[in-house]
Amino acid sequence: MSDSSEELKRPTTEDDLRGVHVLSGSGMYFPWLQKHVETVVTGGKKEKDFAQTTSACLSFIQEALLKHQWQQAAEYMHSYFQILEDSDSNKRQGAPEIIWKLGSEILYYHPKSNVETFNTFADRMKHIGVMNYLKISLQHALYLLHHGMLEDANRNLSQAETWRYGEKSSSQEVLINLIQAYKGLLQYYTWSQKKMELSKLDKDDYVYNTASQNMLNHSWKTSVNLCALIQIPGVWDPFVKSYVEMLEFYGDRDGAREVLSNYAYDEKFPSNPNAHVYLYNFLKKEKAPREKLISVLKILYQIVPSHKLMLEFHRLLKKSGTMLPGFKKSGAPGKTGGQAFTSATFGQKVIGKRMKLWLVRKLW
Repeated sequence: MSDSSEELKRPTTEDDLRGVHVLSGSGMYFPWLQKHVETVVTGGKKEKDFAQTTSACLSFIQEALLKHQWQQAAEYMHSYFQILEDSDSNKRQGAPEIIWKLGSEILYYHPKSNVETFNTFADRMKHIGVMNYLKISLQHALYLLHHGMLEDANRNLSQAETWRYGEKSSSQEVLINLIQAYKGLLQYYTWSQKKMELSKLDKDDYVYNTASQNMLNHSWKTSVNLCALIQIPGVWDPFVKSYVEMLEFYGDRDGAREVLSNYAYDEKFPSNPNAHVYLYNFLKKEKAPREKLISVLKILYQIVPSHKLMLEFHRLLKKSGTMLPGFKKSGAPGKTGGQAFTSATFGQKVIGKRMKLWLVRKLW
């Protein structure tokens, strides 16, 4: 092993800790965090080839992460931060994203880490890798949400929402829409709380009208943020559910049905069984015709044959007297599992056995 690799394995000494560092309230030392960040921010550059050191260090960090050795991984970051000064421009440009992913992983799980330390790291990484500003801001907000800091997360998203660097690219546009959508989810959370408070008030009370108007203002802001995102092809389950709930609350059932139908049937969107589940539950609540319910579940059956709604699908087919394509009219079991499932020969015994298995399966 090279000398640089051996140096990396050297335990941290008191001399190392005398350098400039970030100290969290819980006594967590990161000598690499401030010392090397400030070197890069001020334009400092060392005339040294770090290729071997950084390559070996990255391997050690990855190994430490796999073994959940968070303190050891943090110490290796002391050396790996030097990749920001690498003479190879490609490595230097890709370094901030790698450092963010490694550092945030370490800080998330390190037993002595806290929100203050994570915030310091995130804020500095946003300004080192400006091209990753939006991505880091979004992940930073999710970290704050995980810790129940909704106001801080909303403030973080608001700052990112107005950030611009150069000409807006398509990738930046998607991230901005995503940031606005998560901001919309926070607004939806506030709206749902107000909705709960409203349900406890008397409709004839003056306070009710004020609270109702307050809710309407929140719903408008939320719908603007959510609506933009769900037009983009993707899997947006929590955003779609929140938006549809608000549409239903204000009596726009046609709008809600249109949103769910587009989400389930638009060919530009990836195949998503949950989209068909949401549409089915909505139509069922509307008491839609049996044929319409069967048509929705037929597509779900093609995607996830073992979904628990297949029990309802079977009952609907039985009531309508129809069979899926390829099933034998005699009701005798066919060659496939699907045919065996609907055959009269197997009947309730098969349904009973499979019900026990399906009920313990998680949703896709």
